Amino acid sequence: MSVGSILPNQRRSNGLWVRYGGEEITDTQVKFAAEHYSVAILQPREVDAARRLKELNPNITVLCYKCLSSTREYEGQAPFTSGVSFAEAQEQERAGQSWFARRKDGQLIEWDGYPGHFQMNVWNPAYRKQWVANVSAELADSPFDGVMADNDFFGDYYGLNLPIRGARQLRTFHRGLDRLIRDAGKALNRQGKILVPNIAEARCDPGKWERHSAFGGGFEEVFMGWGAEEFLDVASTMAQAHQMMKTHAPVKLVQADGTRLKQPRLTLLRASTDGTNRHPNFRAALAAFWVWGAGEWTALAGTAHDAHNSTPWVQELAWDLGKPEGKYQEKNGALVRRFSKGWAAVNISDHPSGNIPVPAGLEAAHGKAVPSKVVLPPHQGAIYRNRKH
Repeated sequence: MSVGSILPNQRRSNGLWVRYGGEEITDTQVKFAAEHYSVAILQPREVDAARRLKELNPNITVLCYKCLSSTREYEGQAPFTSGVSFAEAQEQERAGQSWFARRKDGQLIEWDGYPGHFQMNVWNPAYRKQWVANVSAELADSPFDGVMADNDFFGDYYGLNLPIRGARQLRTFHRGLDRLIRDAGKALNRQGKILVPNIAEARCDPGKWERHSAFGGGFEEVFMGWGAEEFLDVASTMAQAHQMMKTHAPVKLVQADGTRLKQPRLTLLRASTDGTNRHPNFRAALAAFWVWGAGEWTALAGTAHDAHNSTPWVQELAWDLGKPEGKYQEKNGALVRRFSKGWAAVNISDHPSGNIPVPAGLEAAHGKAVPSKVVLPPHQGAIYRNRKH
């Protein structure tokens, strides 16, 4: 697996394809994705699509979706979106194990808003061991480069309503997820595969991003905001970015021939939009991707909530702004950064920025001219590249 390298006839891409919705993937989508994205996240059943993506673009990183924290009752046959199937958990319960999380009265805990999703005892060592064994075996001879492990949660998003049996506080879940991610990451790395958790609210737990991204990288699913119109405040946005901006040690993978390979961790981001490419959150997130990431972060997507069936794309995802010329700066209510091949600015506040000077010699998407000064509305950004001559 090679992250970040470009084939001779392939464009650079900072695009992430979040494609684990319920609809079948079309051949047209696969061809588009192979040309436009650098990372893709697919459902476990999409093995053929993963293989086809790798054939069309050997440098694309393709991750398999797996849930850390739940199992789905409606999934009757493999491959499963969870590491442990509902039937397997039931069988273990009949054998005296306690793999399902339960309320004080013994009832299973079905997630609010997600019928058929049941919370698991992530603090149970036997559950964690089987999760690791199942996922490692499934990926061993797979075209997938690794796993995107969903629901590495921080808060009570699904109606757990603690206390429950065995867990009075969320810290019990956090400790269990710490251990599951560590064990799964080590096992997958020994197979030359990576683990990329969907790391919830790392800004609230300093060091969590470092720990949980250690085996392949991290995915921030709510970059800069919870929804298309629901933004993090300035302090929370800055705290979120700073966790990802730190210098992180590379991932160490064992190759098929036994040699060891070091590669950078992936930093994957998703901005919340209304599902259209023109939504301003898309370009605001891309501007922030450059302002804070300085060209080191991996890929970005812009999608509506739980709407992961299309191929979102804006032209600027293919741009290379070059090397940063100094650190980012605050100018008139916005954060700006100059690069050798472009410029980016983002306003993360609830107020319009002042007039922000724009360097000369730049152009917007589709070759459009740019003004000498720009005022950014709240939660919007601008990204320009050096004008082609």
